[in-house]
Amino acid sequence: MPKNVADTPFFEPSPVSYIIDPDRPLLIRSQTLVANRIVRPHAHPRGQYAWARKGVLRIISDHSVWIVPPTHAVWIPGGTRHQVASETRAEVRHVFVDPSRAVRVGAPRPDRCAVLAVTALMRELTLRLETILAEETDETRRLRFCDMMIDELDRLDEAPLNLPGGRDPRLVRLTRHLGEHPDDRRSLTELASFVGASTRTLERLFAEETGLTYRRWRARLRLLAAIERLERGDSTTAVAMSLGYSSPSAFTASFREEFGEPPRTFLRG
Repeated sequence: MPKNVADTPFFEPSPVSYIIDPDRPLLIRSQTLVANRIVRPHAHPRGQYAWARKGVLRIISDHSVWIVPPTHAVWIPGGTRHQVASETRAEVRHVFVDPSRAVRVGAPRPDRCAVLAVTALMRELTLRLETILAEETDETRRLRFCDMMIDELDRLDEAPLNLPGGRDPRLVRLTRHLGEHPDDRRSLTELASFVGASTRTLERLFAEETGLTYRRWRARLRLLAAIERLERGDSTTAVAMSLGYSSPSAFTASFREEFGEPPRTFLRG
């Protein structure tokens, strides 16, 4: 999970994301992110589909964090203020969709960021797109390829890999602290004293502003932190112990309950 963003070196967003041209519905930028770098907060008119072939992305937007392993990608609607970062070295493809194309309008929350499960077809289309845009001279074939990719993007399923935040200063202080220290094992009563609020107040704020109970929020935080560490190469046992699980089997059971499959299967897609 994120370290203190204020201490993380910034880099600039891609100028490609600001180009408006209906004749070029898709534009792409390939990028290698080094560890602990983050793009400046920004918004652009093109929608953005970001997928890391290797590494784990972290997207920050609207008081929420999305964790994106290589089996998944993130969709960021045009006009959404956000940041993209990586905890480890990541090989990323950013696909930018012109605002003339309606994308994912049938999604549950089309105006919000979403983590998407990447199909084998979408993976190959993404890897091929850069060559198509650079070398294909037949405009009809180029546009047909873009249409096929946009159609597949519309069909991708969403995954629950986000951690909603809040706006109340006490809740923000607590969620930011826990995001930076997911292995903090203090009880909610102890943490409530730390942020200057009662336990009951924090429980209410979690329910009202994140849609999750504190216990469920804390469990998801630990599991998202686990995804980053497993992708980095840490063992299941090391991850389980560092995040406060009683045993590797308890961690695996919790992971399966949240995401429907054990950790290693999940990361293999």
